[in-house]
Amino acid sequence: MSALTAPAVELVVPAGAAFPALGTTAQVLVTDGREIGVATELLRTSLAQIDKACSRFRDDSEISALHRAAGREMTVSPLLAQALAVSFRAALLTDGLVDPTVGNALCRLGYDRDFAEVVRRPAAPTGTAGAAPGWWRVSLRERDCSVLLPRGVSLDLGSTAKAFAADRAAADIARTLACGVLVNLGGDIAVAGDPPQGGWLVRVCEEHDAPQDAPGPLMSITSGGVATSSIVRRTWRQGDRDVHHIVDPRTGDLPEPVWRTVTVAAATCVDANTASTAAVVLAGTAQAWLEQRGLPARLVGIDGDVTTVAGWPPDSQGELR
Repeated sequence: MSALTAPAVELVVPAGAAFPALGTTAQVLVTDGREIGVATELLRTSLAQIDKACSRFRDDSEISALHRAAGREMTVSPLLAQALAVSFRAALLTDGLVDPTVGNALCRLGYDRDFAEVVRRPAAPTGTAGAAPGWWRVSLRERDCSVLLPRGVSLDLGSTAKAFAADRAAADIARTLACGVLVNLGGDIAVAGDPPQGGWLVRVCEEHDAPQDAPGPLMSITSGGVATSSIVRRTWRQGDRDVHHIVDPRTGDLPEPVWRTVTVAAATCVDANTASTAAVVLAGTAQAWLEQRGLPARLVGIDGDVTTVAGWPPDSQGELR
């Protein structure tokens, strides 16, 4: 959006809308306020497609059908094939720290249905499923969308699907409407198109639905994506302990509790969320891992202390673009 507008042209300001989706809040902002209605419908449609392809909590989803077909080759939609490829890439880039074959581990921890139902039921004795089988055991041929899932392997795309949905929707909306777009899916943020003057202003908080004046640094984003992984938001009681949705694939259990939240900026929302999840799993070695990869990050320890790495500015300073 130009800072100067000819007198005969209507001045257009950024506008936004929000609605529930994918078990969280979906938000879309556009630099052309006249297009917010169309942008909202495009986002609704895009997220409905992702949910139908990737949700393990829907009997009618493609991934549920893939689980039922375990042991037999199955042709899936291009969308699910792409979502699977994104999750396998995340596993490859993190040496298995983010692995989609943690489905059984999450079920053993009690996350076997929609989160709203998980938190309503009584706590039950907890257990672990052991190490994840490994993403490399799943055969995917992207050219013909063919997948062979071994028997006994359960997939969960939670570490990448929401971020993938944000990247995909932001790019599609920007291309369709020819304006700047920000898509926020519960803290997984992707931007596309030309940003507003000064960039998109984003406040980093533990709660994705926190008010605009909540504590937390305010950052300016002009490209790529930002994602936050947290062990304090999506939690429930299981047996004699509190558990959450981030699993260490190496053990099938919760990672060592070092970080409350990790926020990462990267070239895409998928890359940001992959790194933030890996950092939670890595616990005490997360800072060095992020630094080596040049990924700006803000890590909040269990005690509330804040650490920044790889160029993420201290809370009292500057912008991240």
